[in-house]
Amino acid sequence: MTGFSSEAQTMSFVAFIAVTTVTLLLCVMTGPDRDDLDEFYTGFRSLSPMQSGLAIAGDYISAASVLGTVGVISLLGQDGLVLALSTVLSLVLLMFLLAEPLRNAGRFTMGDVLTRRAPSSAVRITACLVTLIALFPLLIFQLAGAGDLLAFVLGINAAGFKTGSIVLLGVLMIIYAAIGGMKGTAFIQVVKTVVLLAAAAAIASLILNRFDFSIPSLLDAAARGSGAGDAYLAPGLQFGGDGLDMISAQLTVVLGAACLPHITMRMFSSRSAPAVRRSMSWAVSTVVVVCLLCAVIGFGAAAVVGREQITLGDPQGKTSILLVSQAIMGNDVSTFETLLFTAMTTAIFLTLLASVAGITLACANTLAHDLITHGLRHKKALRHSTEMTIARATAAAVGLVAIFIAAASRHVNLQAMITLSFCLGASAVAPALIYSLFWRRYNRTGLLSTLIGGTASVLILITGTTLVSGSPQAIFPDSDFSWFPYTTTGLVSVPVGFLAGWIGTVFTRHSPGARRQEEYEYDAVEASILADAGRPQG
Repeated sequence: MTGFSSEAQTMSFVAFIAVTTVTLLLCVMTGPDRDDLDEFYTGFRSLSPMQSGLAIAGDYISAASVLGTVGVISLLGQDGLVLALSTVLSLVLLMFLLAEPLRNAGRFTMGDVLTRRAPSSAVRITACLVTLIALFPLLIFQLAGAGDLLAFVLGINAAGFKTGSIVLLGVLMIIYAAIGGMKGTAFIQVVKTVVLLAAAAAIASLILNRFDFSIPSLLDAAARGSGAGDAYLAPGLQFGGDGLDMISAQLTVVLGAACLPHITMRMFSSRSAPAVRRSMSWAVSTVVVVCLLCAVIGFGAAAVVGREQITLGDPQGKTSILLVSQAIMGNDVSTFETLLFTAMTTAIFLTLLASVAGITLACANTLAHDLITHGLRHKKALRHSTEMTIARATAAAVGLVAIFIAAASRHVNLQAMITLSFCLGASAVAPALIYSLFWRRYNRTGLLSTLIGGTASVLILITGTTLVSGSPQAIFPDSDFSWFPYTTTGLVSVPVGFLAGWIGTVFTRHSPGARRQEEYEYDAVEASILADAGRPQG
């Protein structure tokens, strides 16, 4: 069941080469052709709402999301479905609460948004560090899994091939980020989203056709194949009935998934406030459809493939989407079905490429714009051409470091990395953005307290979870120094992030004149942030 036909493997390999060639050409054609920061960072805000929405959805639907969501649904049933719906809810909250103010307050990076209220090189540097700490683990997680995934599809288990796949994917992501900029990576995201939607819809249709388009029949078969029986379709299978652990996980996903900096940076590329609203409508609709398709595919994997074969391919079920794509076609595979399987493998490969390119671009942008241009050289402005050169150089630096770490940690279970990213998004980034955009009294001390307090609490607590030690899925499976009772840190670290910002703001001693000046400064920008009465400059 875990071996694919030679014809499918050959076609997949050819498709990988074709996709790489086409996306590189697309990146060169749509990338910035002159040294203009607006063109590199935002693509001159030239994307239509539909294109921007599909690009946002593409950044949001990472390879880890697709593979992980289908895998967790196939193994854990209802708990996996709830997790998928939580990711949708996160994007909905971003749409209604933060998208328009973010677009109005920011220019290129999260640092621009935060310094709109609290201009300071310390805020710039801290925002850059938080962005890197939040995104770099996610980048490593996806890169490290790329080698195993490609080896699984192509049937090449050599360690050298897996390491070479990581290096190749890393080099491609550097090229996409450095050459394509915001617009180039956006078009790759659009292509990836369309291909993924088409392939997932086709596989889901075949699964439903196997069960005569009867959802109850599919769920019954999934429960039998899962080996868990009725518990598969009931809550609590993932966390062993621990309700607080489940609440912690859902809180982390809902607040953290959509607030990660590589998602929020897409808001800055919209032409206007109405355009960002329409873009988010496209993004939310696309993500809802993808999550529903992933649910069907996940239940189909449990029903058709079965838990034993799924865990044989990967203990976390990350290969279940490929296994069910093969199994649903049967033994006598037609040319059309081979093409369909190739389309799915191509969609996954595109998702990997686009995801790591978007994250690399976000890391490079904050290093160049927040740290170097405004954090370390805030008194001496850089020329636009110099900043663009720095941004491209930092993209290469981020990529090379990520390649080295991912290749070195390929044999380690890195599930804690993606959890760390979501926890930081929920505990540091989300509180800082909400307070900055909506709390009149919020000040520089409160902002730094939020970012530092939320980040520190996550980094401390994550070391005590079973994702780091004390379980077979941990980074250190043979050791047990776990002390934190929950899988994610959100139940504690999210309140810490909000509380640190409140304490830092309320207990900061200011003279009445200084406090009035802070409120005056907020009043001066409130209209432009919340009502789009103006655009930020610089």
